[in-house]
Amino acid sequence: MKNFKILSLFILAMIGLNSCETDDDVIFIAQEPGEFVLTNTLLSEYILTASTGSNLGERFTWNSADFGVPTNVSYDLQRSIIGDFSDAVLVGTTAGNEIAMTIGQMMAVATEAGLDNNPATPEPNTGSFAVRVRAYAGDGGSTTEIFSDAKTISVVLQEATTGGSGVSESTWGIVGSGYNDWGNAGLDGQFYTTSTANVFVAYATLLTGEIKFRENNDWANDFGDTGADGTLDAGGDNIAVTAGDYKITMNLNDNTYTMEPFSWGIVGSGYNDWGNDGPDAKFYYDYLTDTFKVGARLVDGEIKFRQNNQWVTDFGDNGADGTLDAGGDNIVVTPGHYTITLDFNSNEYTIEAGDVWGIVGSGYNDWGNDGSDFALTEVQPDIWVGDIATLIDGEIKFRLNNTWDSDFGDTGADGTLDAGGDNIVVTAGMYRIIMNLSDNTYKLNKVQ
Repeated sequence: MKNFKILSLFILAMIGLNSCETDDDVIFIAQEPGEFVLTNTLLSEYILTASTGSNLGERFTWNSADFGVPTNVSYDLQRSIIGDFSDAVLVGTTAGNEIAMTIGQMMAVATEAGLDNNPATPEPNTGSFAVRVRAYAGDGGSTTEIFSDAKTISVVLQEATTGGSGVSESTWGIVGSGYNDWGNAGLDGQFYTTSTANVFVAYATLLTGEIKFRENNDWANDFGDTGADGTLDAGGDNIAVTAGDYKITMNLNDNTYTMEPFSWGIVGSGYNDWGNDGPDAKFYYDYLTDTFKVGARLVDGEIKFRQNNQWVTDFGDNGADGTLDAGGDNIVVTPGHYTITLDFNSNEYTIEAGDVWGIVGSGYNDWGNDGSDFALTEVQPDIWVGDIATLIDGEIKFRLNNTWDSDFGDTGADGTLDAGGDNIVVTAGMYRIIMNLSDNTYKLNKVQ
């Protein structure tokens, strides 16, 4: 963890305010100091990660303000980086007694304050900001106001893990009807760092729709493209996209972006009858190793690796030495479950026998009677992903290697994986799937 940086905070003394309503000469008697206060209990520190940006950070609550006469009262939650609220920024307004702040909103404040999560930079990843509540009579036009006490929020931007690859998760993501139903169907699509500062890349399967790029799974900072000219415009127009797999590059040095069709897959008699029996097995990006991986069930035959389900760019292996050769010889494979890795940094590949988790059920393949399970890929230790799975109305389970030797259901429908548990009810649609065996949870994010 980098050195702790304390952002200055000045706790304001609360002063009771007396003011006069000019129309009726009604005297407003504000509460005495200490009577209007924030009542929620704070954590000692808040751990902030982009992957939890949409989660609740803190729900701020307070007792009602009393202006001495019957009147409608409104409340503004304010936050301050300096600490004395000369830089006060509105978080939210309500007529009630609570306002929530998400992890993403906290991350936006931390980023504005100069914190970052890159362990290779000198900027600190810890700090604090202040919050308070402003109460005022009526709809905001009145100058009669009182303030609550101020509280300090200590935050930690969790430092990115690079795993030796030099690549880390950035704070930027893809949001929209073309990805996650504008945040209603899971987290934003992840951008990653590159060897060039302020240039980020994402590998995403999009749906036909619209997207934008936003920071920390929050709308405090977002880019669109007004004019559809490839220029990033702060708060700009939505970007129209068509369904497919893409490599998206954001360049914040000159505020431009590019989108290009991009995917790698397995094709061959050892997988999909050279493309006659369905699409190629899709590779997923693993930023910890800067490689592409896929979990697949192979049969006797031969395979190659090709880009975009086409024969424009493909790799085989001349000499069967594990080297990727453009247009090279077919690679002979035998039946089994494998994890295949493509490393374009070293121009090598590996095919390793191993377990592959998949989805089976009436909601996918008639419990295995209508083809293989939908295979998931372990992109990081214990994190298995799959997109996009087209499910139908029915039930599913997760099982290992297309057999019932080991399977998970969900007894209680609480999002927890239970060995041999109840079938999971699903409705027809397209899903992004995450299976986390480190905490035995799963997510079925319905995107369409």
